[in-house]
Amino acid sequence: MSVLLLLISALVLVYLGIGGTAAAAVMTLATVIGLFQDGWHIASILFGGVFLAVALILVIPGDLRLDKLSRPLLGWVRNRLPKLSDTEQEALKSGSVDWDGQLFSGKPDWNKLLDAKPAHLTSEEQAFLDGPVEKLCDMLDDWKITHEHYDLPDKVWKFIREQGFFGLVIPKEDGGLGFSATAHSEIVMKISTRSVSAAVTVMVPNSLGPGELLMHYGTDTQKQHYLPRLASGEEIPCFALTSPVAGSDAGAIPDKGIVCKGQWNGEEVLGLKVTWNKRYITLAPVATIIGLAIKVYDPDHLVGESDEVGVTCVLVPKDTDGVNAGARHLPMNTVFMNGPTWGNDVFIPMDQVIGGQDMLGKGWTMLLECLSIGRSISLPALGTGAGKVASLATGSYAYTREQFGRSISQFEGVQEALEPIAGYTYMMDAARLLTSGMLDRGVRPAVPSAVLKYRNTDLMREVINHAMDVVAGRGVITGPRNFLARAYQAVPIGITVEGANILTRSLMIFGQGAIRCHPFIVEEIEAAGMEDEDQAAKKFDGIFYRHIAHTTRNALRALLLGLSGGFLESVPRQGNIKRYYRQLARFSAAFALMTDVTLLTVGGGLKARQRLSGRMADCLVQLYYATAVIKQWHEEGYPQDQRPLVDWCLQTCLRDLQQSMRSAIINFPVKPLRWPLRLLVFPLGATGLNGPDDKLGTRVARSIVDDTPVRMRVSRGVYLNTDPDDPLGRVLNAYQLANETAGMRSRLHDAIRNRDEDELDAIALLMGHQRKELVDWACEQGVVKEDECDKLEEALTALYDVIRVDAFDGDGLKALSRCAKGKRKVVERPAKE
Repeated sequence: MSVLLLLISALVLVYLGIGGTAAAAVMTLATVIGLFQDGWHIASILFGGVFLAVALILVIPGDLRLDKLSRPLLGWVRNRLPKLSDTEQEALKSGSVDWDGQLFSGKPDWNKLLDAKPAHLTSEEQAFLDGPVEKLCDMLDDWKITHEHYDLPDKVWKFIREQGFFGLVIPKEDGGLGFSATAHSEIVMKISTRSVSAAVTVMVPNSLGPGELLMHYGTDTQKQHYLPRLASGEEIPCFALTSPVAGSDAGAIPDKGIVCKGQWNGEEVLGLKVTWNKRYITLAPVATIIGLAIKVYDPDHLVGESDEVGVTCVLVPKDTDGVNAGARHLPMNTVFMNGPTWGNDVFIPMDQVIGGQDMLGKGWTMLLECLSIGRSISLPALGTGAGKVASLATGSYAYTREQFGRSISQFEGVQEALEPIAGYTYMMDAARLLTSGMLDRGVRPAVPSAVLKYRNTDLMREVINHAMDVVAGRGVITGPRNFLARAYQAVPIGITVEGANILTRSLMIFGQGAIRCHPFIVEEIEAAGMEDEDQAAKKFDGIFYRHIAHTTRNALRALLLGLSGGFLESVPRQGNIKRYYRQLARFSAAFALMTDVTLLTVGGGLKARQRLSGRMADCLVQLYYATAVIKQWHEEGYPQDQRPLVDWCLQTCLRDLQQSMRSAIINFPVKPLRWPLRLLVFPLGATGLNGPDDKLGTRVARSIVDDTPVRMRVSRGVYLNTDPDDPLGRVLNAYQLANETAGMRSRLHDAIRNRDEDELDAIALLMGHQRKELVDWACEQGVVKEDECDKLEEALTALYDVIRVDAFDGDGLKALSRCAKGKRKVVERPAKE
């Protein structure tokens, strides 16, 4: 009885988060009562002793606890905590924590999610989308761009400059448009639905170019000189980070700058002699100003006492002697300007260091701050745009394409592919908007940016692959009719750039998030690194026991919420999705528990345990995307026509979350902990979260097939047209005509099915290519009315035109070859690497 009483009292205290003197008093009272009731049985004495010891720790005087417990524990913890490199320490200082911190806490505050200011557009931003962005999209012919010009047309470059596309985020007082992160995302997304090459051209100066660095870190002189010129397109920027031998290891950048004196504009000034060799640099072939990340060295101690100053960001005008750029890479048949740049001993004055001489050695922090913004917007917007085009076009195509006398959208196999296209697109859009809303509130979402970059580009791959399966042969033939080819070819670009997905998943998301978002780990690392042992022990003493209570509480929450199906958790009632909230709360507690156990047992070995880190990253991804879907549905007022999509997304996230958590536990590197973790996280087994059933999947598939408002909601933000000569417009035009003539075509099919064999043979011939004869026959037989005949013929012609593919005769292929060969003279210019 005493054991039960002790356990119950301890569980209640921990679950409610009660500590200190109150907890000690309750535990002491429960122990004494239990011992008397059990007649001082040996088992009761043992359990009671443990609980009394815990109670004693809670009330023990600080100095005594400090000397007897905290100092020895600090030494043990020092050996368990991850060892951080200089770049990792800089990463911890950059960015900020928002909703991601709630997910790591184990007890997310749902009101913080629902009450956070959502992503939104001003009337000015919406007008820009409806005006210049719409016009730009109308100017773009992706086939000609990628197969004839190998570049954007001159008129497009001019329009982009004149309309301020290069200055979307530059403040108005500096000549830019001063738009929000959400507007930036919407603009890039819409352009990407028309041309990936054009979208990348617009997005880079606004997110990955030096403009962002100058806005936040530039000197007043630098801002006044460069920002207006960048905003107007007078200067075209690029930023060069990646080196051939360093790849994604920023700490291994070989590019360098030596502090020295040299000549600049006829005067001797203090500056840097810069040597670099960079590749994969977007806009480098056309850039007039090149941003560089280099390591600065000061062997003559001209600016300080240290030989090595550190990573620094500088600006190098392209017309400076010794600068080499202009050759091009061709990224997977998208032709945005991308190429190498290099230089040897190129002298620049200190004025060309972004932020001036005072910012020498601070480049890595600058980059981390700004890269978190770029990764939150650029590639996630491209991924979402691809999903929206795939949803709109593939749903339309599936409806119009007929086999065996009916639309292929009615086939369960096709629906099985349409289902994730719709669901994942809705999910990508929700996560994109949640994160852009953070940016607009002033958050620097370092961890969410990595989550979003990794997952949206990965889901883009999933969606486009499913779309290709549905469109089949129509999608694999190159030509101006193909509406999926460029998105399919562009998938590896998003997967690879801005931190390859393997790196992002296995090292960055959980590796950084577990430390950055944890309520205590950062302070513990700081305490462990302090040289003053007394101050270190004192700081550690004020943190560690709260950390232990935090871990214990999450272990208990995971267990009790797992046993109860989350019913012990108080959750919001809005939207009638309490069961999802409860499961997410349960897994947030389990995720927080797993995070603590991983850090305390694996510790510094986490970098080498990339399978574990990757699985834990997957857990965070599913938590983040599920809550993003809830947030988005909340902001739209819980419309019931979106409920199937919301259910599908949440059930899919919970299923995948459970699988990732289970895999992490089964393969946990400390084997003795596997069964305890499995018992705490899955006390009833990994059951009940099986994902969407077939009935729900069918409804989600129909959401991008049926002509309803929810179909347009999924594809909101796509450039729309119904021009029958446009690759996407051709499909949408046929879809519109198919809906308008659905009744006529149904009567026509019924009439054909009810005819005898001789007539069927004749009709079969007519149904091949002679649509006018078929319509005439239907009119003669009274199957359709006379005033319907023209419309029916127009629809049948459009439906047939949708399934046609491009074919090139010998002369046509030779013309393409000649065009490509002419451009290849530029593309294959030798690059020195």
